[in-house]
Amino acid sequence: MAMAKKAVATQSAAATLQRKDLIAIEPMSREELELILDNAVGFKDIVTRTVKKVPTLRGKMVVNLFFENSTRTRTSFEVAARRLSADVINFDVATSSVNKGESLLDTVETIEALGADIVVIRHASSGAQQFLGSRVAASIINAGDGSHEHPTQALLDCFTIREDKGTLDGLKIAIIGDILHSRVARSNIWAMTKLGAKVTLIGPPTLVPERFRDLGVEVCHDLKTGLRRADVVYTLRIQLERQAKNLFPSTKEYRLLYGIDKERLKWAKSDALVMHPGPANIGVEITRDVMTCPRSRINEQVTNGVAARMAVLYLLRGGAAK
Repeated sequence: MAMAKKAVATQSAAATLQRKDLIAIEPMSREELELILDNAVGFKDIVTRTVKKVPTLRGKMVVNLFFENSTRTRTSFEVAARRLSADVINFDVATSSVNKGESLLDTVETIEALGADIVVIRHASSGAQQFLGSRVAASIINAGDGSHEHPTQALLDCFTIREDKGTLDGLKIAIIGDILHSRVARSNIWAMTKLGAKVTLIGPPTLVPERFRDLGVEVCHDLKTGLRRADVVYTLRIQLERQAKNLFPSTKEYRLLYGIDKERLKWAKSDALVMHPGPANIGVEITRDVMTCPRSRINEQVTNGVAARMAVLYLLRGGAAK
């Protein structure tokens, strides 16, 4: 297995990602996704070794521009960039000229004029990163745009599954929760189905409408039925801020119908992986004992996030001649 991983990493290192930006999973090919995942194998070795730094992006500047709160994604991108020896700036939106009415485009153009090569952006407006990508020379990486996509989360999730299962081809992956508002779910649907998985979406009809079937997935409103023979149980954060819209009666009722505990986990395969993008509402969508059980890969997702994002940074600016 180690020899195979080494061969894959060596082979993919010669390839390039033929795009300037990483905006969404939807337009990407399976070959592009596999290129990133293959490169992440080698970067995972760097993340876990004693000397955790390589000079790949020395002299490059990476700017994190987050208009929404983030712990895992922002920190992961910062660690990934520093592991590649890039200069990293965490742009403080709260104290910037944004509060004086400066437009998003003006802000990014100013950052680019200061020498930024890559701008990692999280924004509440769907499509904000696509708008910027066509207007600036710097590479734009989408760290979440509204309810649209969160591509690097899907990449690290697929990497985590592939690392454990060897492939996504033919796997049944159950995604449970607020699909309607989840950019994580959308990116994962695109990535997982492109990589050959069979995805089942589980939740109440208000959060998992039938129209999602158009994306090539199954829709199920009964947890036991949806989890049957699942290889991966992927729970999403219930977005409590959506409660004002009364999309489900209460978190207590959601827990009773769709919360994952050890007994319900038995409805999936005996070796099914447990995943969650974080942060979790413990005791609502998932119990703590499930989060920490031997089948949980939640902490591994965090570690793999650095490796997957190193691969993206490398392929956008380090690994390809533009």
